[in-house]
Amino acid sequence: MNSLRRLSYVALALAYLQIVFGAIVRITGSGLGCGDHWPTCKGEWFPPLLSTHLVIEITHRFIAASLLVAIVALLVLAWRRRSEPGVGGPRGVLHTVELAAALWFAPAILGAITVWLELPPLVIVVHLLLAVTLLAVLALAVIRAGGLGGRAVQQGGVSPRTARGAFAAATLALIVVAMGAMTANVPAAAAACHGFPLCNGNVVPHGTPEHVQVTHRVLAFLLFFHMIGLTIAVAKRRESPTVVRATRVGMSVIILQIVIAASLVSLYLPPVLQSLHEAVGALVWLSLFTLAALARIGARSAVAEQERMTLAPAVARGALHTDAGALARSVEP
Repeated sequence: MNSLRRLSYVALALAYLQIVFGAIVRITGSGLGCGDHWPTCKGEWFPPLLSTHLVIEITHRFIAASLLVAIVALLVLAWRRRSEPGVGGPRGVLHTVELAAALWFAPAILGAITVWLELPPLVIVVHLLLAVTLLAVLALAVIRAGGLGGRAVQQGGVSPRTARGAFAAATLALIVVAMGAMTANVPAAAAACHGFPLCNGNVVPHGTPEHVQVTHRVLAFLLFFHMIGLTIAVAKRRESPTVVRATRVGMSVIILQIVIAASLVSLYLPPVLQSLHEAVGALVWLSLFTLAALARIGARSAVAEQERMTLAPAVARGALHTDAGALARSVEP
């Protein structure tokens, strides 16, 4: 399982790096750095590196190719060890990696469509959502292989309320990511609001670009306040230390993201902060999805343990009656 866990970490890191470089491609305007050629670049597999846009775009493609190699290697290793506990079966690593392999092709195909159709905004948004979904599936593979607290959380119980709260946080984070992509790709939306937290000093937005960005901000603040409540709640309920730690990590990343967002709009969208904003946004999603997955595993383990404790006395009584009956029959004349 150790080799599966290490390889899962490698695939997860490459998936995150691909999302970060995808943002750099968009922010630097390098989406057509390879022209309208895909999967080749300028009609070649290894073209001369004569422009910055080409270097950025082809690096993004090389990372995607490396990710595919890592996923295939992980799939082969999991298949060879499918008989081991935790690898095969409905909640094993193998089925998760199979899903990751299928999900790799969806963003790749949409990436080709994005190039051929000259970067339509909605296709870019869907492309990002598929990429973060793949990131989540690979995080689940790491957890099922025992990483990211996946092994430790099974030893401590998690309440159903915490599991539901974590799931709500992850769902809201995904919506915030989608609205962030809309803000970045809808014309004029990214630069529509100056100042923070108000938009151009107004509470009520005016026009579609402002509405898009303000909706993104409102959802982000809802996530922030929800996580404050969840962080306090898990501490009061004395949940599994793994879940408490994951909640605090998620809360910390959200605070960092808000600071970056405030600096971004106040400094009129410098490219470095744009890239950092999207990179940390993906990290928010990753941390909250991990929290939701750990909480669900912990809650399921707690339920299983409670059922076992409930059934144990009944089983013991049944065994006692059986032994008593056997003893009575043995002394009958």
